[in-house]
Amino acid sequence: MNSETGTETCADRVERFGYLARRLVRPLHRSLLNRRRLTLGSAAAAAAAISLPTLAEARNPFEFPTPVTPVAHDTLYVHDLFLAVMAVVFGIGMCVLLYSVIQHRKSRGYSPAAFSGPKTLGQWMVVVVPVLALAFIDYVVMGIPSYYAVVAMANTREDAALVVKATASQWKWRYEYPDQEIAFTSSLSTPRAQIESGSPTDPHYLYEVDNPLVLPAGKKVRILLVSLDVIHSWWVPAFGVKQDAVPGFLRETWVKIEKPGIYRGQCGELCGTGHAFMPIVVVAKAEPAFERWVAQTQNGEKAVALAEEQPLSRNDLLARGKTAYETNCAPCHQITGLGLPGAIPPLAAGQAFTATPELTDKLAQLGTYRDGKIVLVPVDRQLGIVLHGISGTPMPAFGLQLGDADIAAIVTYVRNSFGNHTGDVVQPAAVKSARVQAN
Repeated sequence: MNSETGTETCADRVERFGYLARRLVRPLHRSLLNRRRLTLGSAAAAAAAISLPTLAEARNPFEFPTPVTPVAHDTLYVHDLFLAVMAVVFGIGMCVLLYSVIQHRKSRGYSPAAFSGPKTLGQWMVVVVPVLALAFIDYVVMGIPSYYAVVAMANTREDAALVVKATASQWKWRYEYPDQEIAFTSSLSTPRAQIESGSPTDPHYLYEVDNPLVLPAGKKVRILLVSLDVIHSWWVPAFGVKQDAVPGFLRETWVKIEKPGIYRGQCGELCGTGHAFMPIVVVAKAEPAFERWVAQTQNGEKAVALAEEQPLSRNDLLARGKTAYETNCAPCHQITGLGLPGAIPPLAAGQAFTATPELTDKLAQLGTYRDGKIVLVPVDRQLGIVLHGISGTPMPAFGLQLGDADIAAIVTYVRNSFGNHTGDVVQPAAVKSARVQAN
């Protein structure tokens, strides 16, 4: 109840209705379920996991991945319950159909009925009983567990031991642990050469990342989801969770992983040309091991912050920039820097580029496009583009995703590759200064 207005909130109504449901209808269904309160995320989402049998161990090639969360366990249970009910209904209906066709065939002297609706008590029973039976199945056998599933799925805050924010962008995930002050970007680590060759050699081809998400086993984790560009979806089949990340909205879900291990998934929403290169890897650790990881990561981030304040040599910047470019930029601009005709501009100065007037006008306003060709802008302006992106285009704001050293290395690499020979060397201090000026 809102203390100021005295009005009942949505949460109050859900809680009140949940109380009535527990008092009135749950005892009826307990004999059918005899299980703990359902906590499934989405039966449809878990059913789609059949298409990814390699992401988690399954009981057989046609089964679900082995569930490792309460959500996944109950999703599988509800799936099996629904399947059994549908099989029984189908069997009964098919038996009645076959009996009617065989028993009342013309060769036995039966003539078509002349009535157009039920008239006798028996005819009414044939109509009413199936309708009531199906209503009972729909609203009780299936409806009650579905209701509790939705309520439990929305209960992301109760008993949550950890909060993780996952920010999606084309085509990577950024994970933040607000209470632990840890943040890092998780990107595909399959070598581009292996992808371009079409000859995968890694058993986890396209399902491997440079920085996996690390979570404690046995603890409820609340996951907040946001997107910086288009709709993405955080999907790990073994967890039974598939939640969309929508630009402008804060979505959330939760997991409670039963045992330590490595669990793999991917973006489950078509999000552009690099959709296939947006994997998710979750490493679940026992609580002591997770605490050690937190301490090590915090110390490591401090060391990285100190290291990024030091100047880097040109060779170090070029080597680091090549790696960072292939991970973050190549999915759009391509490994060759030639971009995509009509959509993604090339990175080489003087390269011809034709696109929609809206895109070329934006590029011209930034000074990167003139007379149908790409123009290499000054370092400070290029840093601004990389840090803040270009609104209305696929170019994201890497300032929210990468550190100063990586951005400096990328800009240095681009200005000395793909036919560009400026000789410019951009240090992390310049990126830090550009961030300060922007704020």
